[in-house]
Amino acid sequence: MKPKQYVIGVDFGSDSVRSIIVDALTGAEVSSAIHFYSRWQEGLYCDASRNQFRQHPLDYIEGITATIKSCITKAGGKNIAASVRGIAVDTTGSTPVAVDRSGTPLALCSRFENNPNAMFVLWKDHTAVREAAEINTHAQKFDIDYLKYVGSIYSSEWFWAKLLHILRVDEKIRSACYSWVEHCDWIPFLLTGGTDITQMKRSRCAAGHKALWAEEFEGLPPDTFFSSLDPLLTGFSSRLFTETYTSDIPAGHLCPEWAERLGLSTSVVVSVGAFDAHMGAVGGQIEPYHLSKVMGTSTCDILVVPGDDIKNTLIKGICGQVNGSVIPGMVGLEAGQSAFGDLYAWFKQILAWPLKHLLSKSTVIDAASAKALESEMLDLIIPELSRQASVLPLSGDDELAIDWLNGRRTPDASQELKGALSQLDLGTDAPRIFKALVEASCFGARNIIERFIAEGIPVKGIIGLGGVAKKSPYIMQMMADVLQMPIRIHRSEHTCALGAAMFAAVAAGIYRCIEDAMQAIGNGFDSVYYPDPERSSYFDIRFLQYKSLGHHIEFNIIYE
Repeated sequence: MKPKQYVIGVDFGSDSVRSIIVDALTGAEVSSAIHFYSRWQEGLYCDASRNQFRQHPLDYIEGITATIKSCITKAGGKNIAASVRGIAVDTTGSTPVAVDRSGTPLALCSRFENNPNAMFVLWKDHTAVREAAEINTHAQKFDIDYLKYVGSIYSSEWFWAKLLHILRVDEKIRSACYSWVEHCDWIPFLLTGGTDITQMKRSRCAAGHKALWAEEFEGLPPDTFFSSLDPLLTGFSSRLFTETYTSDIPAGHLCPEWAERLGLSTSVVVSVGAFDAHMGAVGGQIEPYHLSKVMGTSTCDILVVPGDDIKNTLIKGICGQVNGSVIPGMVGLEAGQSAFGDLYAWFKQILAWPLKHLLSKSTVIDAASAKALESEMLDLIIPELSRQASVLPLSGDDELAIDWLNGRRTPDASQELKGALSQLDLGTDAPRIFKALVEASCFGARNIIERFIAEGIPVKGIIGLGGVAKKSPYIMQMMADVLQMPIRIHRSEHTCALGAAMFAAVAAGIYRCIEDAMQAIGNGFDSVYYPDPERSSYFDIRFLQYKSLGHHIEFNIIYE
């Protein structure tokens, strides 16, 4: 009988971190734990009105410590811990931070501990819209298109725009900053005891999709590209990286400090990190030409294509195409929507305003009852909206929405764009608005698929992953109807963490390649949503209306 071998997958999301322990031989999930970022929960360092969203590194440190220790305790303690072979992490991205020469985020230095500019700039932070626009204009001056592997449009959600913005607005950070690091690169560096930023193994996934790294360029674009954009960037690329690594490669072993903190051995291998949706696609058992949709606060849509098939094809308006960013040996293509679950959460908060601001003033019920009632009502809002929206009759003049409440990620990134609601009348109620928002989020998904197809990349199927995919039959059925494709929902509740666990198993030498780990550890699918052919003509018409309204907003409304 083979001895037990376990791996740990850690998934850093927008609101929380979750860890799972997986039996590397059977794929069985042994335990899981989740930790919500305490500072983020309090709304610290964020300003939604300015699209500023920052996260303190202590939230990450506390989260990974709490969840891994909890997982080990739940799984059986020291006996399980002794058989853990590997750890891998995924994170949101692009979520970079300014660091000193040792690779320490500046927010961990006492003089910067409360400075948002010293913290991780979360993926959905759009304070660098101006810088992204400058990068796009600047790139047109060069004979080589340095943006061609990121869809030819650079986004304010990405590495260089954020880096330049922070350097411009904060002289103290500019003086203290030696380099700039993605969240998914810093965590493995932290766990392995890194103290020299030049020794950090950088993720192929993060570098290629967000930082303009490309095999063709033999690294990053030349210094002249950056220094002529802004002298503040002169020489900065030399403090970053040339080599990148796929996530099947070890970043190192767990250092003594972290081994003791977590109750694990220093023999545990830590793999190179990657972004959540990329590892999620692997955890969801992605196949060539099947679009993996990780549906959470935003969506990240991943396709993998054999290199011999794609050859020199360049896909315009997506979030990059990078060899090995998802599965080593295949080209990973990324797209997505800037607001998905966030769209529904926004509407929920609108409806919940009286609960949050008036119940506490009630003279009818006591404070404890008011708090309990608020919690109960909040849990019921989305399920009841879904139930009532599902029975509404379908009409071509129904309320219509545009889903750009957090800008547009793809196709053709433009974070300045805003959402919209139209065709409202005095008969419009909450379920009708909710239906319009759900339709809009599904039309945004269809726009992405149509761009892939138009650029010569077929989409043969859809794989649904993430919280929305698992929890909302109404939204998933709408998605299948709008896309006019079946959607397979993966069985795992934690596909991103599961994908990380698969990479940990390969980095630790338990499996030869990620395909073998996917086959052995994958959990399969537990449901399929099939499109209703009787609704196809309705959604075809509505999709054209959606595109027409979006076109009008994009080209006729100027935002300051």
